[in-house]
Amino acid sequence: MDPSPGRVPRPILDLARALQRAGGRALLVGGWVREQVARRLRGDREAATDDEFDMEVYGLPPARLEEALRRFGSVNLVGESFAVYRLSGPSFGAPALAVDVSLPRRDSKVAAGHRGFAVEGDPDLSFEEATRRRDFTVNAMLWDPLTSELLDFWGGQRDLQDRILRAVDPVTFVEDSLRVLRGLQFAARLDFAFDPGTEDLCRGVDLSDLPAERIWGEMEKLLLKARRPSLGLAWAARLGVVEKLFPELAALQGCPQDPEWHPEGDVWAHTLLCMDRAAEELEGLDKERKLAVLLAELCHDFGKPATTALVDGRIRSHEHESAGRAPTLAFLERLNIHTLNGYDLRGQVVELVSHHLTPSHFFKNREHVGDGAFRRLARKLEPELLYRVSRADCRGRTGEFSTEAQEWFLAKTRSLGVERKPPGPMLMGRHLLAMGLAPGPRIGEITRAVYELQLDGVVRNLDEALERARRILSEAPGREHG
Repeated sequence: MDPSPGRVPRPILDLARALQRAGGRALLVGGWVREQVARRLRGDREAATDDEFDMEVYGLPPARLEEALRRFGSVNLVGESFAVYRLSGPSFGAPALAVDVSLPRRDSKVAAGHRGFAVEGDPDLSFEEATRRRDFTVNAMLWDPLTSELLDFWGGQRDLQDRILRAVDPVTFVEDSLRVLRGLQFAARLDFAFDPGTEDLCRGVDLSDLPAERIWGEMEKLLLKARRPSLGLAWAARLGVVEKLFPELAALQGCPQDPEWHPEGDVWAHTLLCMDRAAEELEGLDKERKLAVLLAELCHDFGKPATTALVDGRIRSHEHESAGRAPTLAFLERLNIHTLNGYDLRGQVVELVSHHLTPSHFFKNREHVGDGAFRRLARKLEPELLYRVSRADCRGRTGEFSTEAQEWFLAKTRSLGVERKPPGPMLMGRHLLAMGLAPGPRIGEITRAVYELQLDGVVRNLDEALERARRILSEAPGREHG
């Protein structure tokens, strides 16, 4: 394998040359290397597209490494027990690139749990020893950006070719329980299978030491970065992760469904299909809303295990939407999911789960569902996200099922202008103050009453809103003015 070093971004090459002049050797490791090698094995002449780089620098003590890095601009130190230097942004000369630079390091297990490691940077560590501590062979290859030499001591190329996740060192692999979850998201993102020996290792790892934020960190990658999230979730069940960490998901396994409407099988089989369909429904969304759709799809049938029964010879799950609120809240609480960048992710997911059948219900009763129902629904959730969740739910089955209800629902919300949010109130408190109403709770009562009329389409503009307010005031004279 002899690709041109010019395929490595220029700022990375400049950095590697500067570190070489300082007496070190800079090697790339991690995702960019994995993708680059995989592309070469496929015969793809293009360079890897990942814009995040991990670089290990051999032969330079920490002080000299930091001095060399500071010539490239501001350096942010991350990591606690060992130094990882992050270069990014305009000071690095490449706004779209980010590189984490570290020393090769030794890991020693000193206590139980995911965090029970003593970590020591060692610039003189051999390449083989440095890569031994990594999780999977496909992540343990080193790439010299200046010479395009690939250093592969553990068979990473072979396992990339065979689409296998194999532990580098069985002894050290099980010391870090997070590696099991990392394997799940890699299996989903890469469409790889676990090596049988590694599968056995993963199944035997105790996951009870993992903090919620680390579990969610890997689950988030699985959901957002995998074209087919079902692959990672299926492995999670196979490796015992679902049973150990996610009782709400475990309850879906074996929960029956009416074969007429769900020929694919139980609720777990349906959920896996839905997750892959949901991954196709994310175009145009920001990260927060993508996660809202994906999490809602994952949780949408959490109410079925408690509500499924045989009724008149048919399997039914009446009111499972509302019954799904409590287990969804428990699931999100276990992952410590609340707001994300100011977005109420938890609240949105719970409401999407609670209303995932609403588009179908509205469609079936469309002759009797007024515009106010759509406007009020938009006060609880984003109807466009509900459309995506409901559509993925409908498509997450074997056989042919129409999405006419979902398309009608989306068209209706767009015609009313509420596909993303409810209409703002026309009547504001300032309008009532200008009419001479004294500050107090009555202002809120009147604005809310007029807003309800607005949602129903009775009040269509500010003039009508003001007239309604005057009418309300006239019905209770003598106590409104200060």
